[in-house]
Amino acid sequence: MSKQRGFTLIEVMIVVAIVGILAAVALPVYTDYVTRSRLPEAQGGLSTGRVRAEQWFQDQRTYAGFPCPANTALWVYACNGDATTYTISATGQGTMAGFVFTINETNTRQTTGTKAGWAPAAGVPVNCWVVRKGGSCT
Repeated sequence: MSKQRGFTLIEVMIVVAIVGILAAVALPVYTDYVTRSRLPEAQGGLSTGRVRAEQWFQDQRTYAGFPCPANTALWVYACNGDATTYTISATGQGTMAGFVFTINETNTRQTTGTKAGWAPAAGVPVNCWVVRKGGSCT
């Protein structure tokens, strides 16, 4: 008599259940990692915009009319300036919708909007940009 080889239905169901559990854990972690990797684009744009605003002020003696960073696929920048102050903001678009970061002439960095779960915890300084879920700041 020859012995049959292969997998039973129970064994296959156990493997499918294990793969499902691993996917249920891994997908949200991966999604958060991708989101976290896209935040430096906005923060870098704001830092570059700050340098341009200060260079503009050195040449023009006013912040009015300073050049705003170029919009990207995920971030829209808005600039407001007058004789002595300016504010630059980066607002997320598409998968980054909900995030809003700002910087001003005193180098005050603020996160004024986040996705659910990304807000800074109570007691975290307001002068920061969120970089991780749970509100870790730079």
